Amino acid sequence: MPPIRRILVANRGEIALRVIRTAQEMGIETVAVYSDADRAALHVRRANQAVHLGGSKPAQSYLDIGKVVDAAKSTGCDALHPGYGFLSENEDAAQACIDAGIEFLGPPPKAIAAMGDKVEARKIAQQAGVPLVPGLQEDVDEARLAAAARQVGYPVMLKAAAGGGGKGIRIVRDEKGLLEAFHMARAEAKGAFGDDRVYLEKFVTRPRHVEIQVMADKHGNVVYYGERECSVQRRHQKLVEESPCVALSPALREQMGKAACDLARAVGYQGAGTVEFLYSEGRFYFLEMNTRLQVEHPVTEMRFGVDLVREQIRVGQGETVAPVPEPRGHAIEVRVNAEDPNTYFPSLGRIARINLPGGPGVRLDSALYRGMEVTPFYDSMLAKLVVHGADREQAIARCQRTLRELRIVGVSTSLPVALRTLQSAEFQSGDYDTGILERIDKKASNVPPELAMLAAAAARFLAAERAGATAGARAGAAEATPAWAALGRAERLRRTSP
Repeated sequence: MPPIRRILVANRGEIALRVIRTAQEMGIETVAVYSDADRAALHVRRANQAVHLGGSKPAQSYLDIGKVVDAAKSTGCDALHPGYGFLSENEDAAQACIDAGIEFLGPPPKAIAAMGDKVEARKIAQQAGVPLVPGLQEDVDEARLAAAARQVGYPVMLKAAAGGGGKGIRIVRDEKGLLEAFHMARAEAKGAFGDDRVYLEKFVTRPRHVEIQVMADKHGNVVYYGERECSVQRRHQKLVEESPCVALSPALREQMGKAACDLARAVGYQGAGTVEFLYSEGRFYFLEMNTRLQVEHPVTEMRFGVDLVREQIRVGQGETVAPVPEPRGHAIEVRVNAEDPNTYFPSLGRIARINLPGGPGVRLDSALYRGMEVTPFYDSMLAKLVVHGADREQAIARCQRTLRELRIVGVSTSLPVALRTLQSAEFQSGDYDTGILERIDKKASNVPPELAMLAAAAARFLAAERAGATAGARAGAAEATPAWAALGRAERLRRTSP
């Protein structure tokens, strides 16, 4: 294949900058796209060219496949990098690129579709010999719900079939709360994804969330770059990630890596992807596959000394995957979100001042600048703080030091939560699971119920907007709140709550 000479970066914020920088190092020109809200954004300034898509809402700009592909064609791009979020796991966008003769720097449309449907993904994983959490693979309806839950055994988890990002999930401890949780999961799935299908699986006690980074080329070769531990989560969304996972033996790590590669081959995968597993009591189970570059990919880059975006571009232009380097030391990433550290409710405002950390083994991926407006249109993540140390103890100490140095004035952030987590005895011991944040962060668990309900409802509406759900889905989410009224009401409650 001819080399890629110009890439349209179909994203915004820190990931757009991330792709632009690697492309520039490779001598590849870049084209940025931007919405009304992002006219002054850093990715617009750093790219060789920029195309205005219009609107501030994602559906008017970054999620409009026609506008994005037209921007690539009109600027003579031969490749499109979707980043993560927006169009990164959209099979229609991948197909539109193919139809336009543009290389989509991600997996083929069929792989995106297969892994994007959680029910179908479980079937493919089972056929590939990848261990599954016991459960009902197909979409479950109300008539079969109780019998299926009894067969699997409580506690069980209800999950959106078209879901992701921790939305459309309910944990049910006994049959008494099953039906209510089922209707809530379906309503949330409908509001966020425009698809109310729900499936059921066994809830694994004290699970750890461990994922494998894979890279596949066009010649059938698949490699993996170790694992990432992602068990520090709030509301099923990751906050702190580290590599390696201290709970895994070398033999188990190899088994998980092989399973991840087998699954990638089974769907004809190409490019960067992540296979997520639950780990508990010496066993691992397939959770889902993210058919894109993960937010936490810098953890792997720091530990393995690789540039995964460079590898995406290389395999996109037909080269074979490079040999995997030997890993070294320990890496930790902290997501810095614009949100209240006590309620996790989104925080909006203007960035007044920034103090950045530094020193050996420190990396900050962000698109922050003084005067930047944090709006409700996009995800709340402002930056990713990544550190590397010779061992886990040094990495934890280094991460705590950089968290104290990092200052973002103008909006509330999740920095205090991350620091409390790294200071906790449970995290430092390495013996923790996905419930760690609930145990160490007592303030978050004492949020008034009304505030938590309104915050969750408003967040679901914003998620539906960002995900480009159908007008009907957004209307349903709005009707359930009404969402924007709830947003203001929840903000007032947040300010007056203890």
